[in-house]
Amino acid sequence: MSNTASISYLVTHSGGFHADEVLSSVILTTLYPSAELVRSRDAKWISPAEDRIIYDVGREFDAARQIFDHHQKPVPLRPCDEGETAQPFSSFGLIWAHYGLEYLRALEVPEAHLEDIHASFDRGFVLPIDLMDNGVMNPGEAGPMLAGLTLPALIESLKPVFDDTTEDGEDRAFGQALELARQLVEASIRRKLAKRRAETMVREAITATGAGKVLELAMGMPFRSAVEDMQADHLLFVVHPRGDDWTLTTIRKGGDTFENRADLPEAWAGLTDGDLEAASGVQGAKFCHNGRFIAVADSREGILKMAELAVAAV
Repeated sequence: MSNTASISYLVTHSGGFHADEVLSSVILTTLYPSAELVRSRDAKWISPAEDRIIYDVGREFDAARQIFDHHQKPVPLRPCDEGETAQPFSSFGLIWAHYGLEYLRALEVPEAHLEDIHASFDRGFVLPIDLMDNGVMNPGEAGPMLAGLTLPALIESLKPVFDDTTEDGEDRAFGQALELARQLVEASIRRKLAKRRAETMVREAITATGAGKVLELAMGMPFRSAVEDMQADHLLFVVHPRGDDWTLTTIRKGGDTFENRADLPEAWAGLTDGDLEAASGVQGAKFCHNGRFIAVADSREGILKMAELAVAAV
């Protein structure tokens, strides 16, 4: 990464904005909080210099000279394995590849998780932005109702409307988009970190459970990836406290299906309170979803009894 003290300007293009330079700005303004963000197409600004990082403008990509554009030919391509089709970078992908690790350090991501989270965020967040920005991925393929709900579409929806002639309107809208994008990026990183903390806790709980079919956790948390990684195929249900109550949930067969390893008893479906107590025989049973994937009781004793009954009914 460049010497922080030497960077005085972060330069991207003026006019209408897109997700790639907005998200690039999230990374760079975090790393260089004292630098001035300049939106311009003036040659004096988009010419490489030691005091600036230029991105999404300039028609060059040269990390050593701190310029990160992708509109030139040939377009910068992501590394790929032999036999695979190389995918194009947007400015966001270029910035993430060069500055992403330092950005994660700035967010105090533990060193042990840096490479993993950097790669995970690249696959799940950066790459789709790259592909959509380059026209390789068509959001409309997910259905016309969803096309306008992609992150690039939502960011661009903050642009001034066509007849808004307010002075500096585009720059102010860019600032609004930047702060929204910052919250989304930081939230994504926080969730990835939380998932890794959860995986450690779930692995310990699986070990403590042994051959049992019900996994008890100290709180609600993501559990499926750890269950699958440890090949804990014997587990059927998970219990954990939720506020003053306790919850019993099913475990899906995989990430691409809603089918469960086992459903809760059919006789419980859609029942609440006294009706559920009568159907289950468990005092304090409070709720069972009609889809039979979650049930609630008012005590640990009650939820464990419901879990025992659910296992016996499989």
